[in-house]
Amino acid sequence: MIEWQWELVWELAPRFVDATGKTLMAAGGGYGIAVILGLIFVVAQRTPIRVLTFTMREFVELVRSTPLLLQIFFVYYVGPQFGLILSPWTAGLIAIGVHYGAYLSEVYRGGIESVSKGQWEAAKAINLPIVRTYRRIVLPQALPPAIAGMGNYLVGIFKDTPMLSVIGVAELMHTATTIGAESYRYLEPYTMVGAIFLALSLPAAFFINVFEKWVRRTLGMVK
Repeated sequence: MIEWQWELVWELAPRFVDATGKTLMAAGGGYGIAVILGLIFVVAQRTPIRVLTFTMREFVELVRSTPLLLQIFFVYYVGPQFGLILSPWTAGLIAIGVHYGAYLSEVYRGGIESVSKGQWEAAKAINLPIVRTYRRIVLPQALPPAIAGMGNYLVGIFKDTPMLSVIGVAELMHTATTIGAESYRYLEPYTMVGAIFLALSLPAAFFINVFEKWVRRTLGMVK
């Protein structure tokens, strides 16, 4: 019968604390990139420039239709053939940012399309610049309905950071696998990884719900 070794857990705790910090950095950095790229992707698909609209739409579909793991390999291993030499961290953040940026663009699109056409027409009638139309009229109304979807992808990024271990990023799964190989014990390190991911994901989901309610209440969308 396999016994749980508490002494091993306490011995490994400092390494997991360090790995958790790196996982948070990877998830936070990747999500920050995704939030910005997602907005760029969706706005680029709504321009009167048909070539740009078509190109961006097809690019988003390509990213959404291929695995994140393949994209990580492509950025890190294929990039140098085109002169793009990146560290594992940078390559991982770019791959995660582009991948989830494509998904967030669809979340943004749903929110933007929920804004009535009358408001678009009113902004056009008074010759309001497109940038101000988005910033002052469209986005304040489009983002609240999109917060729930954005939150889901934030939690998803936490669960996808272990894929960065394939290019040597020392996040939680990479650390657990290394520890398992060193100690010939996989029960404790992998169980600890699961517990840490759970401890990160549940509070994140809770605070996203609180934030969504706060935004809606601040904008007067609920009583």
